[in-house]
Formats: sequence, C-alpha cells, structure tokens
Amino acid sequence: MNFRQIEAFRAVILSGTVSRAAELMGVTQPNVSRLVGELEDAIGFALFDRVKGRLIPTPEAQAFFRDVDASFRGLDLLRSSAARIRDFGSGQLRVASLAAAGSTIVPRAITKFRQSYPTAIVTLSIMSSAAVRNHVVDGEFDIGLAADEVDLSGIDHQVFGSFPALCAIPPGHRLAAKKVIRPEDLHDVDYVALSPEDRARVQFEALCSAVQSKPNLVIETSFGITACALAIAGVGVAIVNPLAIDGFAERGLVLRPLEPAVYFKSYLLFRPDMQKARLVRAFVSALMEIRNTRPSVVQNT
Repeated sequence: MNFRQIEAFRAVILSGTVSRAAELMGVTQPNVSRLVGELEDAIGFALFDRVKGRLIPTPEAQAFFRDVDASFRGLDLLRSSAARIRDFGSGQLRVASLAAAGSTIVPRAITKFRQSYPTAIVTLSIMSSAAVRNHVVDGEFDIGLAADEVDLSGIDHQVFGSFPALCAIPPGHRLAAKKVIRPEDLHDVDYVALSPEDRARVQFEALCSAVQSKPNLVIETSFGITACALAIAGVGVAIVNPLAIDGFAERGLVLRPLEPAVYFKSYLLFRPDMQKARLVRAFVSALMEIRNTRPSVVQNT
C-alpha cells in the first residue's frame, strides 16, 4: 500500500467516477483502475463493486474512507503549517523579558507586532535578566530582553538601549521640590535599592561614594516596578529604569533626572543555534519602533 494508491481510491470516492478521478489526478483512467486494484490486493478486501462499468463503494470501502479522509485532512493541516512557516516564520514567538520592560514597552511592541502578524501566537514571560539569558541559551525562548549585567558570551545579542536613570521620590518628600537630584542630595535619605548586581545601582553608589554621600539603605528589590511601588508608598527614594515608570507619575510619584547621569543598558538576546526567523525580526522591529517613539517622562511639579 502506498500514497498514490490511497490517493486514487480517495479521488474515485470523491468524484464518483474513474474518469473524473483521472482528471483530478492528472493521469489516465487505466492508471486509476490499476492503482485501485493494487490497493485492494494490498489490503485484502474489495473496495468497489463493478456494476455496469461503474465502481460502487463497498461498506468496507466506506469505513476505510473515513480514516483515509481524516489522514488527508491532516495533510492539509501540514500544508497550511508549512505555508505559515514559509510566509511568517514558525507561527509562534516566545519572548522573555526583564520586569522593567515586560509590563510596559514589550506589551506595546506586541500590539504593534500583531498588526502585521495577527495569527501569530506570542508567549511572554517576565523573569530576572539572568533567567532570561539562561532560558534563551537553552532554546526555551526565541528572544530575550535583559539588563547589561548578564553574561553575553556564547549568545547572539545586540544593544536594545541605554536609558538615563530617574530618581523616584515619594509624594510630599522634601526632595520633590528639586528639579534635578544629585548624589549629595541623598545623604542619609531612606533609599530603595535594586539588586546588588544591577550595574545602574553600582554606578549610582560609586557616585555617592565619590562625594561621601551615604543614602540610608532600607530595602532591596530586583524589579524597577517594585521600586516605584515602594517609593510611591513612602518607603524611600529609588533609582529606577525609565522603562518601569508607566502610570506611576499619574498616581503621584515624583520623577526627577539624576546628575551626573546613570544609565540602564539593556540587550536583546537571541537563540545561538538558529538564524533569526521572520517573526523574530518583525518583533525586534516593533520593539525598536516602540522604543524610539515612547513618550517623554512626565515630571511632577
């Protein structure tokens, strides 16, 4: 039993005649009859009764056809899948992101991306930068967005952006009256710090040390969004990634630039074992467009 024999059998069932089946398959009528006969020999039972030159499906043929037709529907699905991969890539995009961007810029990029690829399925997971790097390297995600403290060896990457840090100040705090915050302003001020390995934190604390300013560390958190939430709750002043501030200024959080500037640098990470698929390239383009058009920071007065 082979595929061509099955195809001939299905064509006869669907068309009702050998001549029409031959037209559908692009072969002669004797070829169709031969293929059907070979199939009957292979499976061991008759598929058609020959009545006055016509082929009438036997009950066994009708039962067999149900499975044959299901198999062909499966082939149609495979053809559709192949077409989607050819036209759009894999049809599924798996994205891992650091928290600062994962609830702000990445969702907007997904909205932009889906305008061009509405049928693509996107999986978005928020995790630490180290976890983003490891999951991308392991092939579990197609693209990652991570901070610059991650190990970039052995992974395809490109710079996503370098963003000047902001000082997040609780409403009513005495520093809210300042237009610019300097390291010396934070001496003995309650301070919400990011994780010790965060390079922006390292830059900021080095600037403080240079002018003998000693902020009062009260809490550490790995996520910029959490730092903003702690600041607006009055826990302390935080140094935050501007990608993480969406909605906080409208709720009353005071945001001020730092001088000298401290930068949050981030990278796009890609699986090292494969060339970038079309969906990945399209999503990177959407991310870059959103990055370039994001609104300027709102600064409360």
